Amino acid sequence: MSEPLPQDALIVLGASEEHIPLYQQARRRGIRTIAVDMRADAPAFPFADAALQISTRDADAIADALGDAHPAGVVVGASDAALASWHALGLRYAAPYVYPKKALAALDKAAFHEIVASCGIVGYGWAASADPDEVAAKAARLCFPLIVKPVDGCGSNGVTRVTRPDALPAAVHHARAHSASRAVIAEEFVQGRQLTIDLFLRSGKSVMTCVKDQQLVDGGFVVRRISTAQLPSAEHGHVEARAERLCSALGIVDGPANFDLVLGLDGQARFIESNPRLSGDSIPRLHTAAYGVNVVGALIALALGEPFDDYLVPTRHAHAGVELIGSPLDTDGELVAWEGVTEARRVPGIIDVELYAKPGDLVRPHVQSGHKIGMLTAAGPSVADVSSALEAASALIRPAVRPIASASTAVHTQGAGLMVPPAAKGKS
Repeated sequence: MSEPLPQDALIVLGASEEHIPLYQQARRRGIRTIAVDMRADAPAFPFADAALQISTRDADAIADALGDAHPAGVVVGASDAALASWHALGLRYAAPYVYPKKALAALDKAAFHEIVASCGIVGYGWAASADPDEVAAKAARLCFPLIVKPVDGCGSNGVTRVTRPDALPAAVHHARAHSASRAVIAEEFVQGRQLTIDLFLRSGKSVMTCVKDQQLVDGGFVVRRISTAQLPSAEHGHVEARAERLCSALGIVDGPANFDLVLGLDGQARFIESNPRLSGDSIPRLHTAAYGVNVVGALIALALGEPFDDYLVPTRHAHAGVELIGSPLDTDGELVAWEGVTEARRVPGIIDVELYAKPGDLVRPHVQSGHKIGMLTAAGPSVADVSSALEAASALIRPAVRPIASASTAVHTQGAGLMVPPAAKGKS
C-alpha cells in the first residue's frame, strides 16, 4: 500500500532538469513538494517528497490522484505544457496564486502577434492558418526569407527557414506534423540583434529585468550562447516598457515572463515570441550569477502567497553568460564519456558546469531545449571577461558520443566508431 500524499505540499507541475532548482529551493525552506510529470524517469523526481506520474496537461487526472491531499500552492517552472493546468488547479484549490487565464493566449504565436499589435508595438509580416493551402498562399505574398513553424510549437520542432515560394508546401507540411492544432504560421525573418528579456513583476511593474543576447551556434557541441546584454539605458528602458505593456495585456500582474525579440537594423525592437513563465535553459542561474537575485525563490513565495520582493533585490552588478551543450550528432547516440570537465571547472570565471547526461544515456540531436546535455555558466566584471571564460572552458570540455545510427556529418575517432566533436573555441 502506497504512502498517503503529504498535506499542504507545493504541487510542482514538471520534473525536468530545469525544475531541479525549484525542488532544491523548496527543500531548503522545509516546504514539502509533490512532483507531477508523465515520465517515469523524470530527473527531478528524486528531489520531491512525493511524485505523480501523470501528464502535466491533465488537470483532472492530477486532481483525482491528489485525492484528499490539499496543496498549499501550485507552481510551474520552465514548461509551457503545464500552464493551463497551473490555472485550472489554482482555481480548483483556491491557491494563493492563480495563473492568469489571459496569459495562455501567448502560447498561440498568431494570437501573440495580435496582442503585440493591440499594444501599439511595431510588428512584422506574418500569416497563419490550419489550412495548408491557405497559409502557403498567404505566405507567398510576404517578404522572403520566412520562418515557417507550428503556431503552438516550442523549441525548434517543425521550424524551417524558407527562401522561395516553391519551398513553402514542404515547410508547411513539416510544421503541421509538429502542431497539436495542425495550424501553421509563416513569419518574415527579421534581421538584427537577437535578444531576450526576462521580467519578474509585482503589481504590474518589473522588479527584476534582465536583457540578454542570444546566439545559435551551428556545428560542434555548443548549441547556444546566452549572455547579459549591454544596451544604452534609454534603449533598455524602451524594451522594458514594451515588455511590461505586453505583460499587462496578458494579465500578468505578478510573477515571471520572458520574451524573444529582435533589435532590427532600423533600431526598432520587434517582439517575436512570448514565454509567459520562468525562463528555461537554467537562465535563473544566470540571473543569480549576474545580480545575486533568486527568481526561483521569488516564484515559490508567489505561489504560496508570501512576499517575494526580498528575493529580487540585487546584491551585485556583474555580467554573466551560459553556453548550452548538445549532442554533436544529427542522429541519436549514446554518451560514452565527458572529457575535460575537471579542467573546465578550473577556468577562472567559470562558476558552474552542469551535466544533464551521464555515460550510457541516450542523447538526441538538439532540436529542442529538452535535448541539451550540459551547460557552462560564467560571470565576470565585463562581457569580454565572460566570453573569454566560456571560450576557454568550451575548448576543454566535450562529450564523446557513439552513434546509434550512422551520421554522415560526424567526426570519427580512429577505429572506435566514437564521435568526439572538435573544440568549440573559435566557432560562431
